[in-house]
This record gives sequence, structure tokens and C-alpha cells, in this order.
Amino acid sequence: MADYFLFIVILLGLLAISDLIVGVSNDAVNFLNSAIGSKVAPFKVIIIVASIGIAIGATFSSGMMEVARKGILNPEAFYFSEIMIIFLAVMLTDIFLLDLFNTFGLPTSTTVSLIFELLGAAVVVAVIKIYQQGQGLGNLVNYINSSSALAIISTILSSVVVAFIGGMIVQYFSRLLFTYHYEKGWLKWALFGRAWRSPCSLIF
Repeated sequence: MADYFLFIVILLGLLAISDLIVGVSNDAVNFLNSAIGSKVAPFKVIIIVASIGIAIGATFSSGMMEVARKGILNPEAFYFSEIMIIFLAVMLTDIFLLDLFNTFGLPTSTTVSLIFELLGAAVVVAVIKIYQQGQGLGNLVNYINSSSALAIISTILSSVVVAFIGGMIVQYFSRLLFTYHYEKGWLKWALFGRAWRSPCSLIF
């Protein structure tokens, strides 16, 4: 049994490296496409700034580890072997899902995918455990941290709305500042990229 767990731990380490590569590449594409596409700065400068941002994010990401540790499920309700199965399923699914989205050029969030993968794996293992013990599905609340999970999911959904509205407001005022007669103003380079004449400037 010890060899079995040792194999899973080694496999999880290898999968973590692959997941880190896939996840970082996904995040890099998500927040680099606008900067590179708009030519807001030289490519090397964009990469350096992005690298610094990733390093800072990895350094101060302890809160995300707390979500993975006890934000979704109640670890004390599972055996060690069940926890290992849950995290193995999460790692495999995360690598496959992010790589699939990256292959087809579809944007996705590593945080959202990780949280829902963890929730799905924990629910499946909990349901199997409840069925084996002859209990009702009402006991699922003993395995899943439902209040925290609902709070996290609602926060994710609300963040999309807040980001949309905030981005729309910032974009509107930035167009007001930099679209009209930019060649006569004090700034010839717009805030989000190289200033250029557009027919849309007559409308917005």
C-alpha cells in the first residue's frame, strides 16, 4: 500500500509540473494577447513585465492553496486514499481541459477550472462513499463545504459582471481622453496602444 501511495505522489509531482506549464501558458495568453496585439510596448518589455507579474502572483498565492485545502471540501470527512484520488483526478482533468482550450484558442480561467474540478471530484467521491455506506444524499453536506463553495461560485460569477462593467467604463473614458484630435493633444500615444485614426472615433 505504501508503494501505491508513493507512486501517486510521484505522479502528482510530474502532473503538477505539466499543469504548471499548461496553466501559466494559458494565463500568459489571456493577459498578453491585448498587450502584444495593441503593440503597447516592445515585445521584450511586455514579456519582462508579465514575468514579474507571474513571479509576484506565485509568491502571494497562499490564499488559493487554502481554497484547495479546505475551501471546497471537508478533508476530515475523507480517508487519505480518497483525498489522493480526488487530487489525482483534478490534476489530470486540469491538464486535459486547459490544453484542449489552448489548442482551440479558447479563453478560460485556471482558477475557475481548478475550483470546479475540485468540487466535481469531491462530490463524486462523496456520493460513492455515501452509496457504499447506505446513507442518503442529504449527508453530502458533511463532505462538501457548501457555504464556502457557494460563496466562491457566486464571487466568480459576480466578478465577471463587475469586470465587464468596469472595463466598459474605463474604455469609455479612455476613448473620450485619447480619441478626439490626439495629434493636437499632449499625448500622441494612447493609453492602451498606438493611437490611430478610426471611423469609429466619429461615433464613440
